[in-house]
Amino acid sequence: MADQYINKSLDLTNTNEQTIYTVPTAQITQPAQDPVTSLIKNILVCNDSGGAVTITISVLDKSLGPATIKLFEAKSIAANTTTELITQPLVLEDGDQLKVQASSGNALHVVLSILQIT
Repeated sequence: MADQYINKSLDLTNTNEQTIYTVPTAQITQPAQDPVTSLIKNILVCNDSGGAVTITISVLDKSLGPATIKLFEAKSIAANTTTELITQPLVLEDGDQLKVQASSGNALHVVLSILQIT
């Protein structure tokens, strides 16, 4: 098993749902690559605007069909603050996607710290 630490960041410039991270899928390689498991260690959200803004975070779980599972629904982020949203790692599997959506554009920035394990 190989471990790789990465980060992903996204400036939410509009109110559309956006994919911030997709767990890499197994590739047909020689030798074959094992499936990837990702541990989301941190989800930091910074609100650099003058008013509170909400964020919705969901997982598109590939193993469920896929199905959308909400982690945070309209979670309020206070003006001019940075908030850590998780206290324990979130486990994502091969092909899962983490999606984010802000209630207002040009206010929120999201940073993920991720451990990918193959």
